[in-house]
Amino acid sequence: MIRPCSFGNRTVRAFFSSNIFTPAAEQTEICLRELMVSGRMRNKLKTASARTASRQNSGCGADGILSAGIDGVRADAELIIERERKYMRAKLEQIREKAISQITGCDSAEKLNEVRVAILGKKGELTDLLKSMKDVAPEERPKVGQMVNEARAEIERVLEEHKSKMEKALREAKMKAEVIDVTLPAKKAELGHRHPNTIALEEVERIFIGMGYEVVEGSEVERDYYNFEALNIPADHPAKDEQDTFYVADGTGAGDILLRTQTSGVQIHEMEKGRLPIRMIAPGRVFRSDEVDATHSPCFHQIEGLVVDKHITFADLKGTLAEFARALFGEDTKVKFRPHHFPFTEPSAEMDVSCFKCGGKGCRFCKGSGWIEILGCGMVHPHVLEMSKIDPEEYTGFAFGIGLERIALLKYEIDDMRLLYENDIRFLRQF
Repeated sequence: MIRPCSFGNRTVRAFFSSNIFTPAAEQTEICLRELMVSGRMRNKLKTASARTASRQNSGCGADGILSAGIDGVRADAELIIERERKYMRAKLEQIREKAISQITGCDSAEKLNEVRVAILGKKGELTDLLKSMKDVAPEERPKVGQMVNEARAEIERVLEEHKSKMEKALREAKMKAEVIDVTLPAKKAELGHRHPNTIALEEVERIFIGMGYEVVEGSEVERDYYNFEALNIPADHPAKDEQDTFYVADGTGAGDILLRTQTSGVQIHEMEKGRLPIRMIAPGRVFRSDEVDATHSPCFHQIEGLVVDKHITFADLKGTLAEFARALFGEDTKVKFRPHHFPFTEPSAEMDVSCFKCGGKGCRFCKGSGWIEILGCGMVHPHVLEMSKIDPEEYTGFAFGIGLERIALLKYEIDDMRLLYENDIRFLRQF
């Protein structure tokens, strides 16, 4: 009996007899192993052979049946292997063309990376195809693997070439956008420099540090005691009037907190520490209720000096300030002391220096007098020493104070104090 067995596009004629089914099946298995047919394909072919072998009546001998069955299996296996090879080749070609098309269409690095992941990534199309290698006949796996590797290599090559082209185009576009005209003049960096007040302050500090003094700074917000009472200024003194001093409301109405009107409070704090002897200057900003004009400002800077030691006399004061004047205004500078009154010094004086423009002959700068008033000074009042717990019988001292702006105005011949604070670049560039 003849029974057609259809498989794929090919009809296999299988001739099996019931009395020779077992030997034929064994021979079929041997044939499949010889062909190294994959497990999935082998199951399909054995199923087809079993169906034909189940027929009882056959007009062929055992040898004819066995021969026809093995030949059919061999031919069918070879056909399926060829079909799968063609399918794999077509699938690889499809993936390659798709990948190259997507790569060449990318216009950014982000899109290019997305294509790389979609094709070559762990879950990419080419990786999925490699996972199906287990269904390929063993003798075909090297050939199929070679085809996959060639496809991967070509995709990676196109990917790298397109990436290089994109980077080059991006670099060229950036260079065109950032083109520099080397014939243009260079931009000059605007470097700042020290303010005239700062220059004058540093020079004064340098002079006194050279004479053994230390620089001490204090708070700009002070208590009334340190600003007035500890300096021997009584409660009814005009300087304590609200028209002259900026008081800070503290909620109690006592008016004990104020913006310091002088840096003398720093000297009191130092004397209370009891570390004697003292040689110090106290520079800083002070505040007074003044109208703004060419010589006055509600906010300005002051430098006050203090010396407390045994056997200090007025001669020490004169010698110190004379040396200071020569170092600041020139070696030919002379000094003159005029009697004056300050509540915190006794005796007190104002010091003038000879005009450094005319040498004391008289000119417009010194208003024809030949002298310029520069600072106030005096011996520390004994009561001030007592309030700071210093014995005036054992220790004496002298103090002096000078306006920093006054030094800057005199030294640089500036006729209006307001120029120092208007931040006019044309003015500040001169220093």
